[in-house]
Amino acid sequence: MRIYNLAGIILSALLLLASCMNPNMGKKKVKIAYANWLEGIAMSHLAKVVLEEQGYEVELQNADLAPIFVSMSGKKSDVFLDAWLPITMKEYMNQYGDNVEFLGEVYGEARVGLVVPQYVTINSIDELAANKDRFSSEIVGIDAGAGIMKTTDKAISAYGLGGYNLMTSSSSTMVASLKKAMDKGEWIVITGWTPHWMFDQYDLKFLDDPKKVYGDLEEIHAIAWKGFSEKDPFAAEFLGNFKLTTEELSSFMTAMKDARMDEEEIARKWRDEHRELVDRWIPKSKNVQNN
Repeated sequence: MRIYNLAGIILSALLLLASCMNPNMGKKKVKIAYANWLEGIAMSHLAKVVLEEQGYEVELQNADLAPIFVSMSGKKSDVFLDAWLPITMKEYMNQYGDNVEFLGEVYGEARVGLVVPQYVTINSIDELAANKDRFSSEIVGIDAGAGIMKTTDKAISAYGLGGYNLMTSSSSTMVASLKKAMDKGEWIVITGWTPHWMFDQYDLKFLDDPKKVYGDLEEIHAIAWKGFSEKDPFAAEFLGNFKLTTEELSSFMTAMKDARMDEEEIARKWRDEHRELVDRWIPKSKNVQNN
């Protein structure tokens, strides 16, 4: 019996020692999924550093949009802060909506559509068909799984733009193509959205969308797997309170684009410079409870 007691004491001591050596042991965990879009990168890193300050261990998971919804439906990811609705990600919500819940609206003045330089003399998607040659029969897009690409496929059909090729690329490649064309004064049409730093850097305009294929203003929502708010009411309430104005989000995205620091350092700096705003997001009535 004494041998068993001694073994138990040694085991307890080892577990205590391991606990002391691993500062993350026992912390609540949140897994935040994000796509390679600057506003999502910025918001996800900001949520990470604030939650870590509240005692969480946070894992960021970078993926394309379709795997993000699959992962969240299977509870492999907890949260996604960059769900554009009601149009852009409508198809994903139709497919996975029963498995997710809304935590809150992060930003309420988003817009998507087809974008051209200001010097392009047409103003409506209706005019694209007659000017196909000026645009080299191309609409420069982003990654194939993005909601704006699916909506643009619908726009091509709705506006009779069958002669156009919707080119798949990435956000950075699309912006590089835009800059290259504008440096030469050439006509180019891209899949664009706001908030985006390129509207601050270049003179651009949305083409009018009389058929409302792209809808009106979009909202960016924080969503999680269904039941997340019951499992973790503190994190759910914090993310539901997580809201940014155009000025706040633009300043953060510009800092994220221009600074020569990694994303987490920029997010930590922005958090510290906006302490009053960030403090308003923190739930007052609940404490973080470890699992």
